[in-house]
Amino acid sequence: MSSMQTMTEIEGHRVHTPTFVVLVAGLSMLGQFAIATYLPAFSIMAQSLHATPTQIQQSLTAYLLPFALMVPWHGAISDALGRRRMILAGNALFTIGSLMCAAAPSISLLYAGRALQGMSAGAGVIIGRAMVRDIFHGADAQKIMALVAMIFALAPAIAPVCGGWLLLWTGWRSIFVFLAFLSALLVVISWFLVPETLPPARRHPLNPVSLARAYGTLFAKPRFVALALANAAVNLAIYLYVLSAPTFVVKHLGLGEQSFGYLFLPIVAGLIAGAALAHRAAGHGSAVRNVLVGHLVMLVAGVINISLNAMHASPLPWALVALPVFSLGMMMTQPFLQVLALDCFPERRGLASSCYVTVQQFGNFLSSALLVPLLLGSTLYMALGMAVLQCIGLVMFCVAKRHGESG
Repeated sequence: MSSMQTMTEIEGHRVHTPTFVVLVAGLSMLGQFAIATYLPAFSIMAQSLHATPTQIQQSLTAYLLPFALMVPWHGAISDALGRRRMILAGNALFTIGSLMCAAAPSISLLYAGRALQGMSAGAGVIIGRAMVRDIFHGADAQKIMALVAMIFALAPAIAPVCGGWLLLWTGWRSIFVFLAFLSALLVVISWFLVPETLPPARRHPLNPVSLARAYGTLFAKPRFVALALANAAVNLAIYLYVLSAPTFVVKHLGLGEQSFGYLFLPIVAGLIAGAALAHRAAGHGSAVRNVLVGHLVMLVAGVINISLNAMHASPLPWALVALPVFSLGMMMTQPFLQVLALDCFPERRGLASSCYVTVQQFGNFLSSALLVPLLLGSTLYMALGMAVLQCIGLVMFCVAKRHGESG
């Protein structure tokens, strides 16, 4: 942060830049907490709600599908009404959805609460990125994105650990009360600390015709689509393990519900290290070079992972060895992919951020519903799936690079 100003002027308001970074990261983390915090409680929830394990697993889908359906709209609405209003509304709705889950007497009402969480959770992720690009430019934007990613990377480690201990101490319903507390706290903090970064003069009305034209223009850009797919593929590669965590930890690793840290802590260590390297690399060398270096690291990790699992090595620690290396390489690509994608449509960054995340979230939804059930029966299948997704991401980035050079 030393190379950037610690105070930022935003529409007449002086904002402490490190505070702004932490707040944007916190807004982004809420969606990850909604996925990972209750994973340790799956078996207990099934008993309590008289549901099957498959029905509880599908509560992830009940969250991810509305998340993916609403993601295209968060940014567009914030382009019209402003960033701050959307952040406040999104967190308020998430609080209500979390309380619905905490009080749910049946699986159907749990699905309803999860759907409301999914509808609102994307606001922080999308609008936070748009706010960064509203304020910062060039290498500074890349550095801020990397710092946000570094803090955000803590979520997959903290969330299931918190969930596991809350489950042990006060039961599964307290996990959703905890989520409601976090989102309500973000409402209060955002009310006092989040300024409006998009002045009225730069807003776009929610005209259906112009909005449809804007969506069409963005998705007609091969470079943007390729960058969005490149990001989605590498994220899906590591999300195979996140979404498979209940089966992977309990069945494949032979651990208990309080042991999710064995999976998430190595991944998070790699994510944080990768974000730190991306922060140092910003402004040194091209974004293309930095993304390709990240893919090289992921490629090495994928080969190691497949080799160890093909040799039927003992799950602990060998099933986990390559995961922090892969997550390090993945996170090295993230700030650069985000900035490159949002810069494809600088006049409507909220919309671009929405579409960018939409591609990733539909991938998460399809992965949860189709890919994870197909692969979670074997650690070798999961390793192969991760490697294939990374290769798809590399191909998509090369396509984006070619269109950037031709454009």
